[in-house]
Amino acid sequence: MPCYNDRGRQGESGTTLIEVLIAVVVISIGLLSVAALQTMALKSNQGAYYRSQATFLAYDLADRIRAAPDSALAGDYDDGQGGDRALWDADVAAKLVSGAVGTLVLDKPNRTATITIKWNDNRARIRAENEADNGDTSFIYNMEF
Repeated sequence: MPCYNDRGRQGESGTTLIEVLIAVVVISIGLLSVAALQTMALKSNQGAYYRSQATFLAYDLADRIRAAPDSALAGDYDDGQGGDRALWDADVAAKLVSGAVGTLVLDKPNRTATITIKWNDNRARIRAENEADNGDTSFIYNMEF
């Protein structure tokens, strides 16, 4: 519908189809960016959760060793076949992704322990497309008892 100004000339009226299409493209790009940002945030959150669980699990075993240092020196934690070590191994398997492994190395003469927890964090890892990475992540905790 033509629109006339006060001088009697025909002016612009409404918007053109190209303006609407450009607006739709700009909004679509913005929404896709928000979706990509949300995906990255979820990945980062999952990785942080796994790291937190690994930290809690390592501190749990360290507290068990500190509570009964004589058992650690006697070798009760060496094979993981019974007691606190078996419970801890079950916790590692239950609270982290499948394939997670916890190891304990005791240096009995120096009364130190190294607790290592390894898991595959491939789904939560954010990396460049050309970066070669198998996703293995480890948490190492050293302590004295």
